[in-house]
Amino acid sequence: MCTSVIQVDVIIPTQTKYLDLIGSIGEHIAKEINDFSGDREALAYHLNLVLTEATANAIKHSAATAPEDNVRITIHMEENELNIKVYDHGQGFDLETVPLPDFDNPKESGMGIFFIRTLMDSVTYTRQGDCNVLEIIKYLN
Repeated sequence: MCTSVIQVDVIIPTQTKYLDLIGSIGEHIAKEINDFSGDREALAYHLNLVLTEATANAIKHSAATAPEDNVRITIHMEENELNIKVYDHGQGFDLETVPLPDFDNPKESGMGIFFIRTLMDSVTYTRQGDCNVLEIIKYLN
């Protein structure tokens, strides 16, 4: 059982140059989790990918409507649950209408939500006040 508590709260400008930083935070957290018996390297890779994709989407869609804005990423781990939230002020979207990628004719973009849903246990998207919130949960048991 993972008993440590980790809380990270990062606010970045809507600029893609910060994506490596966000991804590496996820990697470092995965490598430091106490009592985790799973594949630590795979978890580190998955968290890097998921955080990078989620943040890239938030930056892309937020920068189009409010380029001076920020994106906030929170990571909270307690017990066996890792909870990631990505907040932005963009136009928003309907998570349920995001199509599956066309694997026969892959494009350079459009895979992020698919990867996030595939690698994590729960993905929700809500509007809270003036923010869009993508909430991603991974169970670590």
